[in-house]
Amino acid sequence: MIHIKEVAKQTDISVRTLRYYDQIGLLTAPAKTEGGHRLYTEEELKRLQYIHFFKGMGYSLQEIKEMLSDPNWNWLDSLNKQLACILEEQQRLKRMESSLRELIHGIVVEVGDEQAAVQKLIQLSQQYKKRSPTLKQSIFSERERELLARVPKMNGEDPATMEWIALLGQLKQHMKDGPDSPKVQNIIRRMLEKQVEEFEDEGEFINKLWEVRKSPQQSELLGLYPIDQEILDFMEQAYEAHMVEVQGILGEKGEYRES
Repeated sequence: MIHIKEVAKQTDISVRTLRYYDQIGLLTAPAKTEGGHRLYTEEELKRLQYIHFFKGMGYSLQEIKEMLSDPNWNWLDSLNKQLACILEEQQRLKRMESSLRELIHGIVVEVGDEQAAVQKLIQLSQQYKKRSPTLKQSIFSERERELLARVPKMNGEDPATMEWIALLGQLKQHMKDGPDSPKVQNIIRRMLEKQVEEFEDEGEFINKLWEVRKSPQQSELLGLYPIDQEILDFMEQAYEAHMVEVQGILGEKGEYRES
């Protein structure tokens, strides 16, 4: 016979839990010491392994009790039902994970404004019923619709998406510096670099996507994260300032070659 304290030590299960299992009839100690301490045999240890094996699969203690006590228990039916429950729970947790990522990234984009991020994500969830697949088909070709799948999303976890979100948050943070400020121009340059990295030679697609993004109505129908119009206008101003700078540099190089 094995003392309850030794069982607890061997199995890493607390004495309190073992006593509880005994109280509910899940794992009954066949004997006790003169001092009232529970004693177990190898058979109870084996049953305890079963209990925690099935507990790890998500079964309740009551379900485990029934499984181990009923000789006619339909194991396949029970396991299939439990698998279905777990798969459903996985989907629920996946949706929760996606929502949490969206909120975390939304707070980054909104530069720490939690309320704005929450309000926009509520708006985004309400947009779901309004989304229009026909609008997507009318604007983008079949190939361009495939490219849309590569556009960063607020629930994304890949490094490229994380950087896009960080850059957008930094851009909003430095709006007060003006579109032609060095900090803003560095952000715009990196955005353009990433655009080339991910969508090289897809200028027509990028232009279409930007026109959609600038339209609150079309953005909403396509389920895009709501970005304030002032930020979009600022991005466009910063891009124009960047192009003026690039054209100036190219002009200077041309004059240098002529001389």
